[in-house]
Amino acid sequence: MPELRKDPITGRWVIIAAERAMRPSDFIRQPAVPTGGRFCPFCPGNESKTPPEVLAYRPGGGRPNEPGWTLRVVPNKFPALRVEGDLNRQGEGVYDRMNGVGAHEVVIETPDHMLTLSELSEKQVEDVFWAVRDRIVDLRRDKRLRYIIVFKNHGAAAGATLEHTHSQLIALPVVPKRAQEELDGSRRYFDYRERCIFCDILRQESDSGARVVLESEHFLAITPYASRFPFETWILPKRHASHFEASEIPEMQNLGWIQRAILRKIDKVLERPAYNLMIHSSPVQEGAMAHYHWHIEIIPKLTNAAGFEWGTGFYINPTPPEEAARFLRDVGLV
Repeated sequence: MPELRKDPITGRWVIIAAERAMRPSDFIRQPAVPTGGRFCPFCPGNESKTPPEVLAYRPGGGRPNEPGWTLRVVPNKFPALRVEGDLNRQGEGVYDRMNGVGAHEVVIETPDHMLTLSELSEKQVEDVFWAVRDRIVDLRRDKRLRYIIVFKNHGAAAGATLEHTHSQLIALPVVPKRAQEELDGSRRYFDYRERCIFCDILRQESDSGARVVLESEHFLAITPYASRFPFETWILPKRHASHFEASEIPEMQNLGWIQRAILRKIDKVLERPAYNLMIHSSPVQEGAMAHYHWHIEIIPKLTNAAGFEWGTGFYINPTPPEEAARFLRDVGLV
């Protein structure tokens, strides 16, 4: 019997099509594996083919925009938004508009073209998060920028146009609708119960264990109760914090471990699928929030949204999150 489940944060409904009970082997997908063989602007020696770097880690020293780096952050060569200019907000009747002011950067996670994020060392994955944190701290000084989304498109099916492993960061002059829905939903819950809904989810999921994938000292990884997509996985910090950039050193170190472990589990169970990964955090110009809790969402690309999803805002998930968690748990650490 199908179930309708309501997301307790946003109020969004999903359909868990339990009668379909799709196992990992039931999904048709093309493994997202680097092949090489084409020119890549992200590979060492091609630094001149990208805009000048804004951040790089060079353990052995060396000159900017030359080989010798282990991680590099550059402005996107074809940015969605640009730093230069004024917002110039305008109204035209019922319509609002402003200039496309913001920032769009690329985090090149390793010089090795053939490695994926899950294949990097724990320290390399940790360094990716440190680089993201450093860029957020720098960009939030620009008071025009209100929200920073950090995301990774892994594989062509997830929207990646270059296969060299990388993440992206876009700083926006507005708070996007999806983020605002989470902020508003968590505030309503806090106003009613005087507790953070994410903290309550952490406690309940930890006690239940049915949707827990992996637990570490500082994080809990779960398949959310109202999962929109099969094998959707969240990583939540156990300590309440509304902003990713407020993470402490032990948390960042532990985050590298659990992020790598979760991606390796997904690779093993789903045969290296394409996926999207997003860091959900609070607006950068806001102070610490008691009602919101930053987290990471990982969505393997196993199904496609169609007319029903676009027309209703509902999602149909053919794999119950309890089953997805069991498959990911049972594979162990790989």
